[in-house]
Amino acid sequence: MARMSEPLIVGRVIGDVLERFTPTTKISVSYGNKQVYNGHEFYPSAVAANPRVHIEEGGDMRTFFTLVMTDPDVPGPSDPYLREHLHWLVTDIPGTTDATFGKEVVSYEMPKPNIGIHRFVFAVFKQKGRQTVKNQLPTSRDHFNTRRFAADNDLGLPVAAVFFNAQRETAARRR
Repeated sequence: MARMSEPLIVGRVIGDVLERFTPTTKISVSYGNKQVYNGHEFYPSAVAANPRVHIEEGGDMRTFFTLVMTDPDVPGPSDPYLREHLHWLVTDIPGTTDATFGKEVVSYEMPKPNIGIHRFVFAVFKQKGRQTVKNQLPTSRDHFNTRRFAADNDLGLPVAAVFFNAQRETAARRR
């Protein structure tokens, strides 16, 4: 699975959002019938509703995960001074299920990039046990820090991650 992290390095997800890690779990993210692959582009209108996020952990329902979705490019990629913007936070997701079985701590917020091409990162962390993550609401969605959140909750390095790109839609694209 080591090769799976190469697009995360090229896309600067590793570095800007996450530390280098070796993926040990599979994550599948889809919006409707469209699968998310590293670096692929989606229009904001295509990602308006919650995605389906499936975490595959070898059939163990006693393992729990945390899902973090952020945009590290707010307000724009050339000057991301609000980095990272938190779009979604779900904890206590049982292995082999999807995020709907977890506890939604911060509700899903549709990506709405205004300037440039933004990266939207899904990072999955393995929890030490059920209800081990402090389910405190962040004071703001802006200035969220995935690394700090993981450290504060003793989550360690991610076990999986995937990202997509999106940019502002023109009126013609929405038709």
